[in-house]
Amino acid sequence: IQKRVGKGDVVAINHLAEQHCQGKLGLAKDVTQAIALWTEAAELGSVEAHNFLGRRYYTGYGVEEDKSRGIHHWQLAAMKGHAASRHNLGAAE
Repeated sequence: IQKRVGKGDVVAINHLAEQHCQGKLGLAKDVTQAIALWTEAAELGSVEAHNFLGRRYYTGYGVEEDKSRGIHHWQLAAMKGHAASRHNLGAAE
């Protein structure tokens, strides 16, 4: 996974972020590291990462709650066709 992460593979970055967030694969639970990885993946264009960041910021899970920032991430993903982000935007209204 680390090789793929090093090459900017957003699927691998998202996977590693999820493992850090949940403390799996022998990794310590580290939501801060997960947020950093999701941010990197989002900057590389990952709609999944925007959805994860939207959820974290909207609910305040592992970060300071920032509903407008969460909605912004969902909007970015929804504009690229991410169905779950569209659902989350509807639920947030």
